[in-house]
Amino acid sequence: MSGRYQRSTYKLIDHLLSQTHATPLDMLRSLVHDIVEDDRFVVTGGRIWELDPVDEIYTLRHQEGEVEFLSEGTRRSTTDIPALSMLATTRTVVVDAKTEAGHARTYSMVGVGDLQRRQQGRLFQYALAFTAKEHSDEFTDTLVVVGGVATTALRTMQATQREHRLRRDLDQAWEIQRGLVPDHATTFREYDVYGISSPDAVVGGDYFDYLASPGDDERLSIVVSDAASKGMPAAVQALFVSGAMRMGAGFNIKMSSLVGRLNDLIYDTFPLERFVSLFLCELTSSSNGLVLYVNAGHCPPLHYSAADGTCRGLQPTGGILGIVEEQKFHVENINMDHGDVLLLFTDGISEAQDVHGTIFGEARLRTFLAEHHQSDARQIALALMDDVVTFSAGARYTDDRTVVVIRRR
Repeated sequence: MSGRYQRSTYKLIDHLLSQTHATPLDMLRSLVHDIVEDDRFVVTGGRIWELDPVDEIYTLRHQEGEVEFLSEGTRRSTTDIPALSMLATTRTVVVDAKTEAGHARTYSMVGVGDLQRRQQGRLFQYALAFTAKEHSDEFTDTLVVVGGVATTALRTMQATQREHRLRRDLDQAWEIQRGLVPDHATTFREYDVYGISSPDAVVGGDYFDYLASPGDDERLSIVVSDAASKGMPAAVQALFVSGAMRMGAGFNIKMSSLVGRLNDLIYDTFPLERFVSLFLCELTSSSNGLVLYVNAGHCPPLHYSAADGTCRGLQPTGGILGIVEEQKFHVENINMDHGDVLLLFTDGISEAQDVHGTIFGEARLRTFLAEHHQSDARQIALALMDDVVTFSAGARYTDDRTVVVIRRR
C-alpha cells in the first residue's frame, strides 16, 4: 500500500475510533462520508446496505455522492446483487455490473459487522458499496482494513449499549427491590424488631418483611427468605415471594396453608431455578410470649433464652419451597420470655467465609448472642453485620446477607 493510501487509511481509522455515535448506522454514515470526501481515494459515491435477518433481504439505508439514484429503503436480495453473498468468503469484492438503465459500472463492496448464518448461507450484517474513478488493489486493501476496524467498532458500540441497558435494568430492579424492604425497625407489643438486608450484587435473592393483617392488631408476621439462584433470577423470585406473602397476609390465610400454596406457585412458575428457603413466624399478643413458626428448609433461626443462657435452633418444619408439589408444612411454636432474642438470618451470614475458606458458622452465632443478648435489637443486628463483614474481608466467595433480630423487652 502506497504512502498516500496508508495516510488516508490511518486518518479514516483514527477518525472512526475517536468519534462517538448514537447508532451503528450513524457511525457507518460517517465512515462512508469520510471515504467519499477524501480525494486521495478517488471515490465518487457510496452506499450502506443493511441485512434484514428475517427476510434475508438487504435494505438501502444511506447513499451519497455520484451513484445511480435509488430511494432509501430500496430492498435487494442476494439474487439481485450476488456480490452480497460473496462477501462471506472474501470480505471485499470488485464488481463489474450494469445499472438498471443498462450502463456499465464498477464498484467495490466490503462486509461489515458480524456474519450471520441464514438459509442462503453466511451474510454480513452490513455491506458498504463504493463507486470510484479507479478501482485499484490498494483501495481494496484499504477497504479490508477499514471493514475490519469498523466491525470491531460496531461490536464495541453494541457491547456498550448492552451494558448501558443492563445497568439501567439493574438500577430499575434495585429500585423495585428496595421498595420491597420495610423500614429496618418495627415494634409489636413488647417486641422490638430490627432487620438488615445487603445484596451481594446490585440485586439479590434475600428478602424479609413485616406483615400485619388488616384489622388485626393481635399478631405480627415476620418472614425471611433466600432464593438459591443469584443476581437477577434471584431478585425476580424475591419479588414473587414478596407479592405472594403480602397477598396471603391480606387474606388472613393460615401459616401452613400460605406456605404450602407458595410452594406450589414457585414449583409451577420457576421451572429451572425453583429453590427458595423461607422462615415465617408470627408474634402474638399472648402474655406467655407465644411465637408460632413455619420453617421451609431455611437456616434454623436461633432462640436465645435469657433465663438460662441456652440457645436452640428452630429446625425445618417442611422442605425447601419449589422442590416438589403439594408439600405439607406444619406449625411449631416457642415461648419468648422477657430478655429473649430470636435471630433470623440467611446463609450469607452463617456460611460467610474468611480468606482461608473457614465459615463463620453457627457456633460463632451462638457465642455472639450470648455476648450481645442484653443489647437492643438494632444494636444486635448492626453488630452482627459488622462482625460478618470483618470476618469475610478479602474472601473469594460472598453472598447476599440478611439479619432480622426479634427481642422481647
